[in-house]
Amino acid sequence: MSYRYVCRCCGMKIAEIDHAMVTEGRLGFDSLTPEERQSIISRERGGDTVVRVLCDYCKDAFDQHPELTLVGNPLQ
Repeated sequence: MSYRYVCRCCGMKIAEIDHAMVTEGRLGFDSLTPEERQSIISRERGGDTVVRVLCDYCKDAFDQHPELTLVGNPLQ
């Protein structure tokens, strides 16, 4: 089982960390509100945890073009 970080906009895999290597506290999940946890973190049937964040490419695109929105994955 692992923590898999993927871009919430383009779907690109950013990183994967083995569950045995870290705790949720070390990853900073304990500082998230329940609403943030629900919108960012999900569990797959196989036991993997998926964390949805922005990749550098999408972050740069949104910074350069603030008129874009995450709704509907505009960068795909």
